[in-house]
Amino acid sequence: MPNKIILKKKITNFYKRIEIPGDKSISIRWVLISSLASGVSTAKNLLISDDVLASIRAIKKLGVKVIVKKNTCKIYGVGVNGYKYKKNLVIDAQNSGTVGRLIIGILIDTPFPIKIIGDKSLSKRDFKRIAKPLSKFGVSFKLNKNRNLPLVLNGSQKLKAIRYYENKGSAQCKSSVIFGGIKTAGKTIIKAKKSRNHTELMFKYLKLPINIKRNKNFDLIEIQKVNKIKPINYNIPSDISSGAFFIALTVLSEKSQLIIKNVNVNPTRTGIITILRKMGVSIFFLKKKIYKGEPVADILVKSPKKLKSVNFPSKFNSEAIDEFLIIFLIAAKAKGVSNFKNLDELNKKESPRLKWGAKILRLMGIKVFTTKNSIKIFGNPKIKVNKKIIIKEYLKDHRVFMTCVVAALTFGGEWHIHDKDAIKTSFPSFLKIIDMIKK
Repeated sequence: MPNKIILKKKITNFYKRIEIPGDKSISIRWVLISSLASGVSTAKNLLISDDVLASIRAIKKLGVKVIVKKNTCKIYGVGVNGYKYKKNLVIDAQNSGTVGRLIIGILIDTPFPIKIIGDKSLSKRDFKRIAKPLSKFGVSFKLNKNRNLPLVLNGSQKLKAIRYYENKGSAQCKSSVIFGGIKTAGKTIIKAKKSRNHTELMFKYLKLPINIKRNKNFDLIEIQKVNKIKPINYNIPSDISSGAFFIALTVLSEKSQLIIKNVNVNPTRTGIITILRKMGVSIFFLKKKIYKGEPVADILVKSPKKLKSVNFPSKFNSEAIDEFLIIFLIAAKAKGVSNFKNLDELNKKESPRLKWGAKILRLMGIKVFTTKNSIKIFGNPKIKVNKKIIIKEYLKDHRVFMTCVVAALTFGGEWHIHDKDAIKTSFPSFLKIIDMIKK
């Protein structure tokens, strides 16, 4: 069977209610924290994707028992200091920057060198940004070309607490240092630019020794050594980053409405909602509640009669960093010129997404100006695609694939989108839900 999809027909209007899989960021963090707990943790609605399975395989290599049945997972935690380190250990993070970067922070007390590897895409991403702060704890690293995977970690039994200034808005780097801090005597202090805070919220729920002081632009985080973590049972809410594609499908379709049930609406993740509301889209949170420290709600979205262009404040970029491809697609249909700036981090994802966002729009006939960290989109409310478009060689970036599917279903044309298996990293059931909405 060819590993591509061909789409030739636009979607018709729809009124649907859907459920999507569990949040990837929370799923991976739950796996890692549960492995360090003393006792058995259970999760329902765990995202069963390649990225999450990579985290499970990693902890199993460290002596942790895991049982997965459908989307329910039991992890038999071994305690904070219970990992079974072996000589010549290799951890494969596959495509997941979250797995690769977070687990390194947990492993800084390893008595033997550990090699971290990844797939072709992950091996192009910058790991010096995490090796540099973790080195302050007293560990050392050997990186390929001084920046990339494969990486060899040489741990230390004499770790020292550190001060770290995280100024990129990277939740992965921040979380990795937090994990390093729980292995280290003394108080580790992190001044971090605003980014997703699932690690902190899970630590607070577990009553671990973490203290957070928030100001306008930064969080000041203090973390101390942890001796014991209690098991955590979790019904993982749905992933807003996955839901974003169906929100976009609704926004770009005519006379349509969608409800996505039980979605994590953490404010550090809802930048796409902020942007779309500025563009004139009606989006509502229904049945909002707090679950284990995380805000959860049903999301109701209605397709607008028209879309306004936007000059989006870059201070919100970290809240929408995984959704910009789909945001660019929506801006293509807005009346006027939309501007997005300070997007350096976008080209440090699974693929150079700023470049790919511009490429997709240009293939559709949209006028675009870009710099190395910004994009200007000249929207066309009457845009229709009437040609064949081929998408391939995008480093199997799942978000490129899903963005192109939404574009094909809403703007028309004949789209040949290669590497269909790319969705396995984050959203294996994506096309099944698309088919359900089309019916």
